[in-house]
Amino acid sequence: MKQPRAWQRMLSGRRLDLLDPTPMDIEVADIAHGLAFVARWNGQTHGDWPYSVAEHSLLVEQIFARCNPGIGARWQLAALLHDAPEYVIGDMISPVKSAIGPGYSVLDERLTAAVHLRFGLPAALPGPIKKAIKAADRISAWLEAVQIAGFGQAEADRLFGKPDALAVRGLEIKLRPPATVRAEFVSRHDQLIGATAA
Repeated sequence: MKQPRAWQRMLSGRRLDLLDPTPMDIEVADIAHGLAFVARWNGQTHGDWPYSVAEHSLLVEQIFARCNPGIGARWQLAALLHDAPEYVIGDMISPVKSAIGPGYSVLDERLTAAVHLRFGLPAALPGPIKKAIKAADRISAWLEAVQIAGFGQAEADRLFGKPDALAVRGLEIKLRPPATVRAEFVSRHDQLIGATAA
């Protein structure tokens, strides 16, 4: 019996096996491109452009650095890449992930490990780093909810937790074309890679 295809060809020419991903088949250009065209909130956001996972990733990295002064570039890179698997598996809202069950988490963890190894990070992040990135992710979700996804502040507080005022001060979400966000994601990645190598 013929096995179903479990790989995707990337624009770089790489062929990524979703069931057995290897670091050698991962390129930042593919990640940036994919994430720039994946809409968060299932596209249910105000504005003329979808709010992409790439834009969200840039915001999470900014919040993570703001909330963890002096944190190393290596961990900032981990924050930037925290949703990298979504360049091939898409951004599923939490209710869909729950409906799919543990299979989604296993796939996400495999892809995350391959991405991390490709860019010099440990396959599994240290607990405190993972927790700090998750906290920044929740702050980003709160900002997105109240600024572009139509949530009231009280509802966002209840669902995502009320963020510290300093963590969100001056942060404004502006929707931009995918090509612009893609270029910024690659640029920020390259800056952080350069800083980790220094």
